[in-house]
Amino acid sequence: MDDAGYLAAIGAVVRARRLKQGLSQEALADLTGIDRSHMGRIERGERNVTILNIVRIANALDCRPSHLLRLAGA
Repeated sequence: MDDAGYLAAIGAVVRARRLKQGLSQEALADLTGIDRSHMGRIERGERNVTILNIVRIANALDCRPSHLLRLAGA
């Protein structure tokens, strides 16, 4: 998988987990301290997400960062 594929896969996992938990994109952004528009770009695979943001997102989604990455195939 190329870089764009990984980013898209991570974004899809974040979005699916967020929706499963009934959170809006804005609510997840608030929980993580990440700007909502930036969160949207992460979910669409348009932004390279940092390790720190993966940790923040995982904490807000009540899972481990490794779980998100494993689901994304990384």
